[in-house]
Amino acid sequence: MYSKEHLDYLKEIKRNNLIIKLFQILIIILFIIIWQILADFKIINTFIFSSPRLIIKTIIKLYKTKNFFSHILVTIYETLISFFLATILGIIIASILWWKNRIAKIIDPYLTILNSLPKVALGPIIIIWFGSGIKSIIFMALLISLIITIINIYQGFINVDNNKIKLMKSLHATKKQIYYKLILPSNINTILNSLKINISMSLIGVIMGEFLVSKKGIGYLIVYGSQVFNLNLVISGIFILCIVATLMYYLVNLLLSLDNIQHNEI
Repeated sequence: MYSKEHLDYLKEIKRNNLIIKLFQILIIILFIIIWQILADFKIINTFIFSSPRLIIKTIIKLYKTKNFFSHILVTIYETLISFFLATILGIIIASILWWKNRIAKIIDPYLTILNSLPKVALGPIIIIWFGSGIKSIIFMALLISLIITIINIYQGFINVDNNKIKLMKSLHATKKQIYYKLILPSNINTILNSLKINISMSLIGVIMGEFLVSKKGIGYLIVYGSQVFNLNLVISGIFILCIVATLMYYLVNLLLSLDNIQHNEI
């Protein structure tokens, strides 16, 4: 049984979380209302800034032409492939770098350079290498998400308490045992938190790839809208993208929360 103080503390946390969520929703609602009022009174030019009403009309038009879900599903499919590839490869490469310290020292400056390099600058080369299809988009997403995943997980590996490693070595533990018994368990939270970053970076990479080569997807909608000067379509695409990004982020959060609950019960 929990004490009264502990129950009051849990209630206070829930109340604070509820207040935060309400204010977050309220800010969005107020923004939309003010935006529509400014458009109605012609304070802003709806050709340039669009309006919530015009965005809804554009989305309904996309839905009626049966292009709405197909564009969204293409982007989600490409993002999920990039996400899983970046996560798996990131853990494997970070593990190799921890295992082979000399390789880590050799590769470290190149990881930093690749991470700071504007990936869109490599777009023409990527198109030549992989063609103007889904492979180019996934590779672009990997360039953006994989490097960050490797750096984050590797930093977690090398920041494990050195005294614990020395203790295991004094007990004649092998490097394999240290890795599986100490390094990985100590970095579960680091790996899980990297998933939150990875899903966002994968989506950014996919949209950048779609800007360059795609004929379908949310990124394609935005580029096509700008080419034909249909800013309602551009802003509608951005609006859809925000919703997709939010849903994917909260889905990963939900999965991580369920995993934490299972671990706590164990």
